[in-house]
Amino acid sequence: MATELMEINPRELKFIFEVMKQSSCSIQLVNKTNHYLAFKVKTTSPKKYCVRPNIGVLDPKASFTFAVTMQAQKVAPTDLVCKDKFLVQCAAVPEGTADDEITSSMFAKEEGKLVEENKLKVILLSAQQSPVSLPMNGTLKQTSEDEVKPRSMENIVETSSLQNKRQIEDMHVEPKTINDAEKTKLLKELDETKQKLMDFESKLREAEFTIAKLTEGRRGLNQEKEIIQQELATMRSTKVIRKVQVGFPLLFVGMVAIVSIVIGYLLSVSA
Repeated sequence: MATELMEINPRELKFIFEVMKQSSCSIQLVNKTNHYLAFKVKTTSPKKYCVRPNIGVLDPKASFTFAVTMQAQKVAPTDLVCKDKFLVQCAAVPEGTADDEITSSMFAKEEGKLVEENKLKVILLSAQQSPVSLPMNGTLKQTSEDEVKPRSMENIVETSSLQNKRQIEDMHVEPKTINDAEKTKLLKELDETKQKLMDFESKLREAEFTIAKLTEGRRGLNQEKEIIQQELATMRSTKVIRKVQVGFPLLFVGMVAIVSIVIGYLLSVSA
């Protein structure tokens, strides 16, 4: 951008490095515009550094100091060379914007928006080198160019509470914002899922109806099978009776013939 929105001093984060010891430095932000500026501080190594606070709103022509703490490290980097970087984003926001209303979408670079990004390097100094950075005091300092603005005890307590809350949060943990396009997409996916469930339930009911029909048909077949078996049994028994009836006259004739022969024999003997 042609006009610089925010001045940053210094533009390098300098830490006195000692193994197993924390080190801190302070960075001052100055709002050079007549707008309210929201700012956000990010780093490439969020687990290694703690920024307090990492978001806020600057009044027009006001300054702000935030503290950066490097956590204790077990091993010193070779030649104290550090490739970590910080990114300070700022964007013009309406008057009255609160810290908890700051979102990532505010810093999106779009036409007509006042947005700026500044990259800061990390410099490690040995314990023998004198510190260059400002001492950390852990308090919010926001002043005009000519005079210090008095702050009420209520604002001080509120700011202290907000800073304590952010100390336990990761500076890169941001609530995910959902724009209208994402909402529309989610609603569409939800409708598609509901429709699929309805189709599945319909198919399930059809399958249950088909199974019921098949079960009923199987029962009918079993009944028909039993009837046919009964009819076959009846037919077999009727056939046997007919055979007996057909054979009975022959047996009777045979018996009569035998009886006749016996009677004739007896008569001839007696004569």
